[in-house]
Amino acid sequence: MALPAILSAHLSLPVVASPLFIISHPALTLAQCKAGIIGAFPALNARPATQLDEWLAEITEELARYNAANPEQPAAPFAVNQIVHTSNKRLEHDLGMCVKYKVPVVISSLGAVPEVNDAIHSYGGIVLHDVINNRHARSAIRKGADGLIAVAAGAGGHAGRLSPFALLQEIREWFDGPLLLAGAIANGGAILAAQAAGADMAYIGSPFIATEEARASEAYKQALVESSADDIVYSNYFTGIHGNYLKSSITAAGLDPDNLPEADPSKMDFETATTGAKAWKDIWGCGQGVGATKSIEPVSALVARLQSEYHAAKARICEKA
Repeated sequence: MALPAILSAHLSLPVVASPLFIISHPALTLAQCKAGIIGAFPALNARPATQLDEWLAEITEELARYNAANPEQPAAPFAVNQIVHTSNKRLEHDLGMCVKYKVPVVISSLGAVPEVNDAIHSYGGIVLHDVINNRHARSAIRKGADGLIAVAAGAGGHAGRLSPFALLQEIREWFDGPLLLAGAIANGGAILAAQAAGADMAYIGSPFIATEEARASEAYKQALVESSADDIVYSNYFTGIHGNYLKSSITAAGLDPDNLPEADPSKMDFETATTGAKAWKDIWGCGQGVGATKSIEPVSALVARLQSEYHAAKARICEKA
């Protein structure tokens, strides 16, 4: 099945930048779109709620201006992440803002709700739902999602346990629609590998934390540059949902990263830690692909590197064929 134009036109790479809680904001999203990948941010990053109206106005107006000035190479579209969970009291308001500005792509997380899909479909937008297993994938499509984001082992922040090969294989047995893969994708070769394994696009988050446009502390960015896969801890202690975090931030919070207790999932709070340290702000999310991040650089430089690596990987495959 061919990808809808929203996910294929004007892209320099088959990539959606994952929405980074606290970190993604208009400057980062716009830089991603102008570099030719789908930029994204969580609706909840706009605080207070009224700021979401301002952010969406800024992004849509700037992209329109940019596209008018660059008709030969317009920007990629953007996406907004909606947390579809009962703990999110802003969902109705934030969804209304997405409808008002006709947000091209909505990424839904932590629940599949038909009413959300219907609202986005009302103006021609599409919904991608992130899942960590095949059961959730079937439920999301049954409830009206247009595509899926398979969040496999190694992804930054909230992540699954399954190998990307196993997860993609099971979903592709019955679903031929848009399918993205998340999980330790941090270089161009991994983007190509995701496609070879059955995904249409890669979903990349952690590398964008260490960019100049990201709204992350300099200490957080530098920690990515200095870390490797061995420095990632998988735990549900901080939000009730299993996720991957930087070991150094856990240690800095006065906790033992090698001996974290299990949290009670029924008391899930997707943003606030069960300790004095706050998830995302103090406990830093990061994927296992962190070893590919060698410096803090502009989004444009990161995307250019990914492009170069992607095409080099393709060339190597052709040479061996």
